[in-house]
Amino acid sequence: MIRVMLADDEAMIRAGVRAILGVDPAIEVVAEAADGREAIALALAHRPDVALLDIRMPRLDGLAAAAEILRVLPGAGVAMLTTFGDDEYVARALDSGARGFLLKSGNPRDLLAGIHAISEGGAYLSPDITARVIGKLRSAGLGRAGEARAKVQQLTQRERDVLALIGAGLSNSQIARRLHLVEGTVKGHVSALLARLDLGNRVQAAILAHEAGLTAE
Repeated sequence: MIRVMLADDEAMIRAGVRAILGVDPAIEVVAEAADGREAIALALAHRPDVALLDIRMPRLDGLAAAAEILRVLPGAGVAMLTTFGDDEYVARALDSGARGFLLKSGNPRDLLAGIHAISEGGAYLSPDITARVIGKLRSAGLGRAGEARAKVQQLTQRERDVLALIGAGLSNSQIARRLHLVEGTVKGHVSALLARLDLGNRVQAAILAHEAGLTAE
């Protein structure tokens, strides 16, 4: 069972999201918060697999709440759920360590897919904003294709295989099945390549994979 904490200051939005999540028998909403400070307290109390946070909330916004949740619960899966697809919000969400960015106006299937991917250690961006994220990270320094390929060359072949599958949006468990490895070995490869490439999260790794032209077999 995937345990989800939902934080949004609008009760109707929470009800709608809860209804969407409720159609998936593998997902359970274990707590709901109406502001960022309450979200932090409930995350500590319930330790959900995924914390789904609205960006604009009273007392403390979702980006600040995400950063604090990840500070005290480093392994938590955090996703931002918002009506705003602005580049600044996306960049700040990624900088905070969030592994998902989902639009309230998106397809409900994207929400369910995102929850599953993040709970399994993966990352998920709404398809509507993926292109903008790529452009933002490119301008922020992940650079041109040649630079990306040079970065990737320092990886082992196995790490490049893992990076390509991260770029394809696969979770650790899916990568393990694809490469016939145990999940713990995949986690080790992911940690190693993030450190070697000086990347902060899997989303940046996925962007780099695309920049370098890595494709999953």
